[in-house]
Amino acid sequence: MTHAHMSGTEQAWAALGGDPALLARIGTSGPEGLLPSRLPVMELARSAVAVCSLAAAELAARRTGHAVPRVHVDAGAVATAFTSERHLRIDGCAPMSFAPLSRFWRTADGWVRTHANYPHHQARLLATLGLPADTSDDLTVAAVAASFAGRRGAEIERTVYAAGGLAVAARTPGEWSADPRGAAVAGTPLVTGDRIDGAPVRRTTAPAGTPLLPAAGMRVLDLTRVIAGPVATRTLALLGADVLRIDSPRLPESPDAHADTGFGKRSVNLDLGSRFGGAVFDELLAEADVVVIGYRPGAVERFGLTTESLAARRPGLVIGRLSAWGHGPWAERRGFDSLVQVATGIASVEATAGAEHPPGALPAQALDHGTGYLLAAAVLRALTEQHDEGGSRLVTLSLARTAAWLLDELPARRETEATGASYDPEKRLAKTAGPLGRLRHALPPVAFDGSPKDWSRPPGPLGADAAAWLTA
Repeated sequence: MTHAHMSGTEQAWAALGGDPALLARIGTSGPEGLLPSRLPVMELARSAVAVCSLAAAELAARRTGHAVPRVHVDAGAVATAFTSERHLRIDGCAPMSFAPLSRFWRTADGWVRTHANYPHHQARLLATLGLPADTSDDLTVAAVAASFAGRRGAEIERTVYAAGGLAVAARTPGEWSADPRGAAVAGTPLVTGDRIDGAPVRRTTAPAGTPLLPAAGMRVLDLTRVIAGPVATRTLALLGADVLRIDSPRLPESPDAHADTGFGKRSVNLDLGSRFGGAVFDELLAEADVVVIGYRPGAVERFGLTTESLAARRPGLVIGRLSAWGHGPWAERRGFDSLVQVATGIASVEATAGAEHPPGALPAQALDHGTGYLLAAAVLRALTEQHDEGGSRLVTLSLARTAAWLLDELPARRETEATGASYDPEKRLAKTAGPLGRLRHALPPVAFDGSPKDWSRPPGPLGADAAAWLTA
């Protein structure tokens, strides 16, 4: 079967190195037409969740010695989970969406999109314009708009990035594919999996019973932020892993993003650049099974946390790496889903007709969520391979490569998917009381026979937990 004639699920499972015979274990249900868009967003969403669920079922079979459970993909649960941040309520309050300076701006030759949800990114953006760092009122918006209107997008992109801010000029898919930044990503696999060394098999069993937890007993160091990486580790926590998220005490995080993606995990602040922080990390690493890194390449390496170093210090480790831009000239640049949509041409495809209208956006932050479930799937498959054959493992994904999958490789969406469908997300939401308040949140879409229906614990305050593994 050629790539063009494969379903999205078949494409993703092949990219993960999975046995194609296991695809017969997947069943799908639910309404068509959810997450309507010009691009096959629902196909991406269903496929990413399907292979994540199948990878979980496969690992469960390995660790219990039983048959691979049947997988269930419910379209409504998938669509709700892919918009989880919109469904979140904390004591009845909706979270903040994009900040006033995170938006499209008209330029002399098109459009540019900025991302300024974090205070340090807003300050750097405003510094390039000579504006005070602590303002985002209407006058500031007007000043930014006036400045950008007389400048070319590529020049804005260059100067804002040079100052440590985030701005990306809008491109068409053709412009991106012809650009060295896009061309560098196009020739790479959707998921890259490498065996790093010949470390011995580390074979453990998962407890029998209900719910079936394929990752029970696994210890995961979570060095991720925002959506994609935290969605991956939130999924590993659902499946029974002890997930410990590590944040720098000097780097602010969105409380809303943490509330949405912190389910099932514990959280600790740790300065990896200090002698104490480095020593604590070494102690945690010595008993870890998985490390998931969602920072741009180079960010954690400065603390000595290279792939080779991590595997040498903990042979048999599975390492998951996620970046915004993948390979090429922008490999080490910061990036977010909204910016990758703009650079790769997704936003231009989704635009309303007419040059006076700004570029559009997908109906969900699908690059983030989709890459998150693919990353979880890749980690689960690597754990299965480690169980079978040993070896430390590295899996690598990027938002830009997932964007190429959406733009160029997924089968064209069915006509009904462009129109939308009515469905009630309430059946896919739950209410949970916890340390952060009364939360309404999306239920996990990953499902197979015997799988957990919800996380074992709600999120707690960021950084409030002990830097230690739970006792077995």
